[in-house]
Amino acid sequence: MSELEVFDIVRDMMFLILKVITPLLSVVLVTGLVIAIFQALTQIQESTLSFAPKIIAMIVGLIIFAPYIGHNFSTFTHMVMDKIVHLP
Repeated sequence: MSELEVFDIVRDMMFLILKVITPLLSVVLVTGLVIAIFQALTQIQESTLSFAPKIIAMIVGLIIFAPYIGHNFSTFTHMVMDKIVHLP
């Protein structure tokens, strides 16, 4: 395996990480924004009010996006294994 092939795999891995983490970060970002607006409107400055819903949203988002994440990781793993098998 040449250096270019290794760099291609690393580049694909970084794009995979971005592609997988983006939906989860979006869910947490929207949840945080909604909680921040709620806190600003009601003037409730409780720290657990902003922390707990984000964790719950992250868990729910992980459950919802688990098939998408699994499919992407599976596809990437098959691609890497095919490259390893077809080494000259």
